[in-house]
Amino acid sequence: MSQVLDTPPQPPAPAPADDDLAALAARHGLSVSGARPSLPAYVRRLWARRHFITAFATAKLTAQYSQAKLGQVWQVMTPLLNAAVYYFIFGVLLGTKHGVPDYIPFLVTGVFIWTFTQSSIMAGTRAISGNLGLVRALHFPRAALPLSFCLQQLQQLLFSMGALVVILLCFGVPVGVSWLLALPALFLQFTFNAGVSMVMARMGAKTPDIAQLMPFVLRTWMYVSGVMWSIDKLADKDSLPRVVTVLLETNPAAIYIDLMRFALIDSFHASQLPAHVWALAAGWALVAGVGGFIYFWKAEETYGRG
Repeated sequence: MSQVLDTPPQPPAPAPADDDLAALAARHGLSVSGARPSLPAYVRRLWARRHFITAFATAKLTAQYSQAKLGQVWQVMTPLLNAAVYYFIFGVLLGTKHGVPDYIPFLVTGVFIWTFTQSSIMAGTRAISGNLGLVRALHFPRAALPLSFCLQQLQQLLFSMGALVVILLCFGVPVGVSWLLALPALFLQFTFNAGVSMVMARMGAKTPDIAQLMPFVLRTWMYVSGVMWSIDKLADKDSLPRVVTVLLETNPAAIYIDLMRFALIDSFHASQLPAHVWALAAGWALVAGVGGFIYFWKAEETYGRG
């Protein structure tokens, strides 16, 4: 009994080193929960969820106006009402329609294409912060959310294009082979929108208040994108500094709007487009699409935490 009492206490066993724990986890096939996969693996996982992305986008589009009596009609009425307001304020009161052939098709095309970019970015800003329940409950590549919201806005635009075609025909704009150019223009714009949406989704996940600021940023962007007025007419003025002209002409929103006008409106000529316009459109899509995707992927393990 006395020998037991006189035995000095044994020091605690040393804690296993982090390297030992990592080796033990690797030996038993364990990995960090929610760890960011490599970029190629992330792309493969995202491609495997492509059916979820399309189904989620379609479901959101169907539910968007489910509580309204006119339902999906608002998909067309909303941009048309905006165009009517802009026509009265800018076209009539401020006189921006003077010197612009086919001003109503010019304006409506600009409003529809701008709305696609605006809605995609706004939806992307809230893609993570507005769907935390889904993010925390299910394991899937988080980029699926901003991509599905952009796809939803593309579906809405395609639905609204029927009304745009009717307006073009009613104002004497003929159907032409150039209308086929709308397809690559929309593809490049969708890529650009998706990239910016993923950038805003990451920023909005960390700072939700950005969603309150974005309407003011987007409204300012709209006013300098030639939605209601012709950048070409303004750029011809000698009083405008050259750097301002270049910034206006290389504005990505203005580029995609003018490409659609060039494709659909025969009175909108190639001379009204900036030099190398297709290269600029592809460049913006590549920079925003790839850069935005990588920027979003780098914070994959942080979404839904905290």
